Amino acid sequence: MTPGQILTAILLAMAITGGSTWQVQDWRYGKQLAEIGKAQALAITEAGNTARNEEQRRQAAVNKEASDAREQNKAATLDAGTADAAGDRLRAEASKFAATACGDPGAAQRGASATRAAMVLSDLLQRADKRAGELAVAFDRARIAGLTCERSYDAIDPSNK
Repeated sequence: MTPGQILTAILLAMAITGGSTWQVQDWRYGKQLAEIGKAQALAITEAGNTARNEEQRRQAAVNKEASDAREQNKAATLDAGTADAAGDRLRAEASKFAATACGDPGAAQRGASATRAAMVLSDLLQRADKRAGELAVAFDRARIAGLTCERSYDAIDPSNK
């Protein structure tokens, strides 16, 4: 064999050895990559399930708070109806009082200004009572909404676990 043929044989042997090594490494790393891919797929699935469970927990908490708020609004509406009925009775009594003050013979002697004053006070009382009722209803609803919002936030805030 000539030196060129020996060199060619050595280079050919090195190429075959290198190729074989390359193929073995490819099989080994391919297997590792497949295992890493499976682990990553499992981790992604687990993360998705965890996120879904957390979202369902949060939604359930918000739904519960909304349901509680609806119940509180119903109770506030009933209370407002009771207060309106009491206000109606008070306004009726004020109107009767103003009417009796106007029909009283002593009131006639005191003059028309006393009658007008009684009527104005009666009307003022009626308006003030009606407005107070409206403001009470608005305040109740705003308070219930604010507390519901606060409780909903507390229920879904991750730092409150």
